[in-house]
Amino acid sequence: MNEPDGVLIIFTRSPIPGQTKTRLISSLGEEGAAQLHISLIKHTLKMALRSQFCNVELWCTPSIDHPFLKDCSYKFAVKLCVQEGEDLGQRMHHAMQSALTRYPFAVIVGSDCPLMSTDILNKAYTVLQEGKDAVLGGSEDGGYYLLGARKHHPDLFSGIQWHSHDVIEQTRQRLDSFGWYWDELQRLWDVDIPEDIEKLKRIMPELISNLGTYSYR
Repeated sequence: MNEPDGVLIIFTRSPIPGQTKTRLISSLGEEGAAQLHISLIKHTLKMALRSQFCNVELWCTPSIDHPFLKDCSYKFAVKLCVQEGEDLGQRMHHAMQSALTRYPFAVIVGSDCPLMSTDILNKAYTVLQEGKDAVLGGSEDGGYYLLGARKHHPDLFSGIQWHSHDVIEQTRQRLDSFGWYWDELQRLWDVDIPEDIEKLKRIMPELISNLGTYSYR
């Protein structure tokens, strides 16, 4: 009998103009930045639902009440969950701890990495399904776009300097200090600052070419 499937957790924010993708507002305006955020969430959900993960959850902050999120839950048949905690580390800790009480392994990804593909998600799935303790995917800015585990450790997310350029290195050191067996996936680029907009236009213009009137209010 096969082991029960793991879960893929997508971490995101409600696409409220002025409160999401704030570093892109200078280039896109408040509503344009929110609309790009919507486009990236949809893209991430499509990649997730084509992957080997049978269970996909959308973990949101500050709430799950936004009409776009409810629309995602209906159209993509994903479970909505509220992030809990005062900072990113606490929120990821809570999500991972919750997931591992329900599934044999869990993977957390962000929603701002357009080059994250179904193939990459499947690689993460395979690493954990085959018994490794953790899997990590780093981003070019020094953070990470993916972290998965079969175990919960209270120090995995605590004390990390989240706005620094060595988040992934701090996390590597944590995984090694736990004595875990883990794999690292390829490094990817994510969309965070105005300079990333031009790159997105070149690489994946479909994600930004249809930014129109913000329709979720």
